Amino acid sequence: MPVVSSSLPSSGAKRLDVRTIVCTGMLCAISYVVMFLSKTIFAPLTVAGFLTFDMKDVIIAIGGFLYGPLNALCISLVTSVIEMFTVSDTGPIGLLMNVLSTIAFACPAAFIYKRRQKLSGAVAGLLVGGVMMTGVMLLWNYLITPLYMNVPRDVVVAMLPTAFLPFNLVKALMNGALTMLIYKPVVTALRKARLVPEHENSSQAAHKRNTIGVTIVAVILLATAVLLGLVLADII
Repeated sequence: MPVVSSSLPSSGAKRLDVRTIVCTGMLCAISYVVMFLSKTIFAPLTVAGFLTFDMKDVIIAIGGFLYGPLNALCISLVTSVIEMFTVSDTGPIGLLMNVLSTIAFACPAAFIYKRRQKLSGAVAGLLVGGVMMTGVMLLWNYLITPLYMNVPRDVVVAMLPTAFLPFNLVKALMNGALTMLIYKPVVTALRKARLVPEHENSSQAAHKRNTIGVTIVAVILLATAVLLGLVLADII
C-alpha cells in the first residue's frame, strides 16, 4: 500500500498561526490606542497648522520586526481604516496618506531586519525606513496636498523644504528612537504571555550590554526629536 503524506498542518503550526493572529490583533488594538493618545497628547504640537505627530508607526514597526513586512502592512491598513471611521476628519485622503507614511517606514525596516536579525539590522532598517518615509511623503504631499488644501501647487512646493521635510525627518527620528526603546520590553511581555516564541541568547552578558547601550542612545535621540518637534511647532 503506498504511503500518502498528509497535507494537513501540524498542531504546532496551528498553534503558531493562532498565536500570530492573536498577537497581530493585539498590535492592531495597541496601535489604535497609541494613535488616539498621540492625537490627544500632541494636539498642540502641530506643524504648519495641520501636520501632527502620530506614534502608531512604532507599534506597526514592532509587528513588522516580529512577523515581517506583510504583517506591518496589515496592521497599518486595519488601524488606518478604523481611524478614518472613528476619529479622523480627513476621509479617504487622510487614510491614503496614513497608510503610505506607515508602510514606507515600517515595511522597509521589517524587510531589512528579517534578513539580518541583529541590532545592526534593526538600526539599518529603521534608518532606511525613515529615509523612505520622508521621501515618499514629500512626493505624495506634492501630489495630493494642493487638492486637499485647495491651494495652488506653488504654495505646497514652497512648504516642502520648510514644513514637510523637517516634519517627516523629526517624525522618523522620533519613531525610530521609540521603536528602539520599547521593542525589547514589548517582545519580553509577549513572550511571557506565550504569544511569541522564546529566543535563545548566545551571551547574556553581551545582550545586557547591548540593551543598555541601545536604551541610552534611544533616549538621547528621542529627547532630540522632541526638542526639534517643539521648535517646529513654535513652542520653544
